[in-house]
Amino acid sequence: MAIVKTASARYQPLGKDGKGQVSLGSGALSEQPYGFNTRFEDKPGTNPEEMIAGAHASCYAMALSFALADAGYDSGELNVDAEVTLEKDGDGFTVTASALSLNAKVAGIEEREFDAIANDAKENCPISKLLNAEISLKYDFSN
Repeated sequence: MAIVKTASARYQPLGKDGKGQVSLGSGALSEQPYGFNTRFEDKPGTNPEEMIAGAHASCYAMALSFALADAGYDSGELNVDAEVTLEKDGDGFTVTASALSLNAKVAGIEEREFDAIANDAKENCPISKLLNAEISLKYDFSN
């Protein structure tokens, strides 16, 4: 079974003076502005790295939630942040890292078991598999 999700982007005119709009097929994001100034100058709007960070944080939270449930844990809360790093690479740029930060409360689990499940979810969530960058995980844990 293949699941296909869509997004679209428009950008005009060309170069640094251009402005773009990005939309998600679900309609959750519609004609959200992006451009040089939202990517490199922290102006209002989004950028590809921010959207990747959102995708990675939400994918990881869901993967970990399912893995914990499969291990028999059903009471808890997961809060995930992701920081995606974009660095200069020759004449262009490269996404070099995605740093996940997790604050987790999971009733009844020992930290050793949690650590194994959390790191397996980090390695195996679909967005982690997609990214060709260093992916780190740090977490605050309580049971």
